[in-house]
Amino acid sequence: MNRNEPPTNLVRVLVVDDHPLLREGVAAMLMGTPDLAIVGEAGNGREAIEKFRALKPDVTVMDLQMPVMSGIDAMHVIRFEAPKARIVVLASFAGDVLATRALKAGAHAYVLKERVREDLPDIIRAVHSGMKRIEPAVAQQIAHYASDPTLTSREIEILQLVSSGHSNKQIGVTLTISEETAKTHVRNIMAKLGARDRTHAVTLAVRRGIMQL
Repeated sequence: MNRNEPPTNLVRVLVVDDHPLLREGVAAMLMGTPDLAIVGEAGNGREAIEKFRALKPDVTVMDLQMPVMSGIDAMHVIRFEAPKARIVVLASFAGDVLATRALKAGAHAYVLKERVREDLPDIIRAVHSGMKRIEPAVAQQIAHYASDPTLTSREIEILQLVSSGHSNKQIGVTLTISEETAKTHVRNIMAKLGARDRTHAVTLAVRRGIMQL
């Protein structure tokens, strides 16, 4: 083979993230790897689906929390249309709930953004070869909370209102329940999460991926 010809085993990568600086950082990092190449970029889940259909990348690097359409919703569509699609998830937190949702949606790897520079090239290669990767911090979070009670959809709805600064009385008015019932729900939420107070409950829920602000 001529030395000027591109390698035949080049791994074609689609990068999806709503932050241009992160996409640029990933692109700059992969430029130094002779076997990996970015073939496209997208800024939200809907664009990711369109780019995937057009480019058919070997590996898609996908953020989860994006405007227009989330990474998890995009993964459901991509994996439905292309069951063998290989997806590496980028995440800001080692949240057990969010990680579990991503893995169920078809992610092959779950990478914390703080570890991208050190780990991403090797993880892309591993996923391309058919392997799965979950960072130790993420696996530890999943194991730690595995036996904990989950929040109901109603409790998550109430916690969203708590995060917006609603009092128990305001929650009751919004959801047409009594103030005492709202208070009981909030107390149960804090117990399930092991939270010290309402603010701590919101913080824990966001970090675990139970809800978004």
